[in-house]
Amino acid sequence: MADLITVSDPDDPRLHDYTGLTDVELRRRREPAEGLFIAEGEKVIRRARDAGYTMRSMLLSAKWVDALRDVIDEVPAPVYTVTPELAERVTGYHVHRGALASMQRKPLPATADLLRTARRVAIMESVNDHTNIGAIFRSAAALGMDAVLLSPDCADPLYRRSVKVSMGAVFSVPYARLDPWPKGLEAVREAGFTLLALTPDEKARSLDEAAPHRMDRVALMLGAEGDGLSTRALVAADERVRIPMSHGVDSLNVGAAAAVAFYAVTTGRPRA
Repeated sequence: MADLITVSDPDDPRLHDYTGLTDVELRRRREPAEGLFIAEGEKVIRRARDAGYTMRSMLLSAKWVDALRDVIDEVPAPVYTVTPELAERVTGYHVHRGALASMQRKPLPATADLLRTARRVAIMESVNDHTNIGAIFRSAAALGMDAVLLSPDCADPLYRRSVKVSMGAVFSVPYARLDPWPKGLEAVREAGFTLLALTPDEKARSLDEAAPHRMDRVALMLGAEGDGLSTRALVAADERVRIPMSHGVDSLNVGAAAAVAFYAVTTGRPRA
């Protein structure tokens, strides 16, 4: 059973994991280096726990103690109870969900291990917006993608914003960094995957024509918002595919495009 510890000093060193959560650059450096990430909200905390992540501590306002009592009783990590005002001073923003947990990261799997059993893989290049990362992971989980591979410069899926937007779906889909980039794409091809590059280019084949759901193993490549896939990534692909558009719309937000493309890739596959 965890200890309930009331904290009244925002500079208490025991709250170190939660300081400056709105400072993106600081958190980018600190969290991977210190082996932690922050789960926000009751549902996300529960999903992180259920996915096997070890809890370092929790930071709760009083009203969330009862709601999370079963979690508190189950884990040995300390639970710090604070006022909403103190939580805001520590984190740098109004913690409207009232519940945070610091979780221990797991080592990322090797790309080869993920590819061994996967049939439908999403590959992201330079997607560095945390909201888009979270949205893509949520769609990948919902639509039955088996794994996600990230270029080295993609944003951290375990950054608080990504986890929150995904509603904890980042815990459901295994992922790895594909390094070196884009040379690492050759290992994906050698594992039996057809590399499909998603692009708004009208010269690309439509997803309907390409019929990726009939392919044995598919790796769908997605680029960053605005820039899309780099020339190097497009050249490395086996085929370029597009989502047909109407009413003069030339492209979709990468999160929306991913959802549409994932459905096209996984249509007909049984959902877990």
